[in-house]
Order: sequence, then C-alpha cells, then structure tokens
Amino acid sequence: MSPDPVISLENVQVDFESDNGLLGAFSKPDVVNAVNGVSLEIPEKKVVALVGESGCGKTTLGKTAIGLQRPTSGSVKFRGQDIWEARDGGSDVEVPYRDIRRSLQIIHQDPGSSLNPNQKIVKSLAAPLKKWQPGLTREDRQARIYGMLNRVGMSPPEDYANRYPHQLSGGEKQRVVLIRALLMNPDLILADEAISALDVSLRIEMMELLLELQNQFDTSFVFISHDLSNARYLTEKSDGLIGVMYLGELVEIGPAEQILEDPRHPYTKALRWATPDLLPGDDGEVPLRNIDIPDPVNPPSGCRFHTRCPEAREACKQSSPESKVVNGEHRAACFREETTHEYWNSPPLDDVEPSSDAKTADD
Repeated sequence: MSPDPVISLENVQVDFESDNGLLGAFSKPDVVNAVNGVSLEIPEKKVVALVGESGCGKTTLGKTAIGLQRPTSGSVKFRGQDIWEARDGGSDVEVPYRDIRRSLQIIHQDPGSSLNPNQKIVKSLAAPLKKWQPGLTREDRQARIYGMLNRVGMSPPEDYANRYPHQLSGGEKQRVVLIRALLMNPDLILADEAISALDVSLRIEMMELLLELQNQFDTSFVFISHDLSNARYLTEKSDGLIGVMYLGELVEIGPAEQILEDPRHPYTKALRWATPDLLPGDDGEVPLRNIDIPDPVNPPSGCRFHTRCPEAREACKQSSPESKVVNGEHRAACFREETTHEYWNSPPLDDVEPSSDAKTADD
C-alpha cells in the first residue's frame, strides 16, 4: 500500500437501526451491522473496486470512506486528518473540513436524480466553479465547461451545454455528473454503480473514459459494483485493487490478477464462478452449500460465511478470521491461510463434505 494514502479506514463499523413498521413502534429497533471492523487504505491515484452481492455493505463502506456516512466506531482519515474531528470542529485540525468535502466527490448510479431538471447543463456545471473558484469570470467558467464537455466527447459543447437533463441520454447524463465532480479538482471520486444502468455497449466506453480522466486528473477512484467483470476491467488497466465484501466484512483484497487467478477466500471463488465470462467453459458445481444469504440483523457467529462455505469446519463457527497477507497487497480473511490454525484439526460441519484439497496441520 501507499505510505501516504488518500483515505485510510481503521476498524470501521457502521450500524443502522432497521424500521420495524407500525407493529414494532413500541419495541426496540433491530440493528443492522452494515460494515463490521473494516480496515482499508485507498492509495494515491489508484482505483479500488469493491464487489459483492446486494446488501453486502459495499456502498455503505464507500460512503463512509468519503465522509458521507458517519461510522459508529473506528476512524476515517483524509491524508492523516480524521474527517469527523474536522467536521465537528476539533481543536487539532490540520485539514479544514471544507477542503475535505471538496476533495471527496461521488457519482451515482442514477445521474438524472442528481441533476436539476429545470436547469440547463451549463448552469449545473457552473455551480461548483462558482462555489470553489469564485475568482473565475463568467467567460473563464464557460471556457472550462466547454473544454470538459469536449474532453468527454460531448461535441459541439455549446449545444450540450444549453440542453436540459431530459434531452440527454443516460450515458450523456453520466458524463455530465462526472464532469461536475472533476470540476471540484477532487482527490477521490466514489463511483457508486456508476455504469450498471448503462447498456452493455456503453459500459466499456464509460470505463475507458473513467480511466482516461483518472490518469489525466491524478484522481483516485472507489468503484462500487456487483459485477466482477467490470471490476476486473478497471483494475487491470489501472494497476488497481479489487476488494471483496461479504455481510459487511472485507474478506479479500488484492490486485486483479491475484484475486481472479488465485482467489483465497471461498466467497471470492463463488463470485468468480458466478461470472461466466471469467471462467469460460466451467460447468463445475456451484462453490456454495447454501444459496440463501443470512439475515444481516442476526449474522452467523464466527466467520460470517461459514453457513454457505463448502470448506467450513467447526472452528469457523467459533471465531472470525483476521485478514492475513497472502502476497504483497493481496490479503484474505480465512483460516485456511494459517497452516497451524486449529481449523485444520477441526471436523467439517455436519452438512459439509471434506474438501478434496484439505490440508493437515503438518503440511
């Protein structure tokens, strides 16, 4: 990892109280542990892709990383400055909260929802320039906006600048919100399922644009996706990292090649199996023993994946594995990475057949 990350999260936990409806109005609300003890560094000028099934906590973690979601516990730091200490006006603040907010931006899955339908594109794009660079003249702002529209392929820029959001396609709207984020000169952009709503033919084009702009503006990206193929495309081309999340935990992270060619966590193997173009011609059995995802209000004890894991043993029910270094930046949270762990002498769960590659403590 970079010695000076843009964002560092340490043992972050995020809990939400669930809505029990009218019947639960007089009862104690359930607590959903959306993010559980995640530590992560987002390096300078890198792409970190977070993948996992719906509800795994990847969007919550992303929003926590850019200061849009306050953690229940743990710390989130921007270039060494605790974001929430700056937000609360602490006495020892080196980076003002205003600077942090400008430096951390987001683009959403539905770009139309973040654009004022009654404003022309030029007015929407001028807003951040007026706020953060008030010294610019109207002509300077217009030149900057036209230049960015040209750069993302929206030409002639004068035409697109004077359109309303409903006069743009989905891909064009996504380009506009990307421009708006970049006009802030951010250090990091959270792209939350930013291409999932686009047609397949436009996804590659949009990812290429993200990579081109990331390189030109020296911006880090956190890319949220449920599609491992998209995560691979972005991280392979940018020398980035793929982080795999399951029930609020970061179970594996590493360079794309290591994650895809040598996955160490059983859940990563399941995600890879579920992405056909990653393993063409693989007609093997699904590497899961239970398809259903556990209730996040009452997650399993020990390793949260043990109820679905084909490699699970009794030890997996007792404690949660810590993240271990596999190779360089590649880390995995699985007892199988510890050759001397009691896991290897522990009996398989009653409904799990022993793995064909099972080891012993003497290996």
